[in-house]
Amino acid sequence: MHFLDVVHALSDPLRLGIVAALARTPNVPCGGFDLPVGKSASSRHFRILRESGVVRQWDEGTRRLNTLRKPECDRRFPGLLDLAIAEGQSLRVGVTHHSTPVPNGRR
Repeated sequence: MHFLDVVHALSDPLRLGIVAALARTPNVPCGGFDLPVGKSASSRHFRILRESGVVRQWDEGTRRLNTLRKPECDRRFPGLLDLAIAEGQSLRVGVTHHSTPVPNGRR
């Protein structure tokens, strides 16, 4: 996780909104967000968040779920994600559906 990668990932308003939405509702599939962009643009935004280390993704059946890597981000860059979440709250990216955590932490 590198500072410039994280800052780049958080520099886009749509990605900030995704981060804020994940802070409110973890374990959301990529298709579970109400985003004003097409599927390819959405995939690009999630790839940037994943590759920067801000979001963790895993496959569950036919869905790819997302959650924030807040503990890791906070250890590496204390307070940065909290600022991003606060800023992203005003952007109101909606979550249309989410997944419940897998029992026993299996993924």
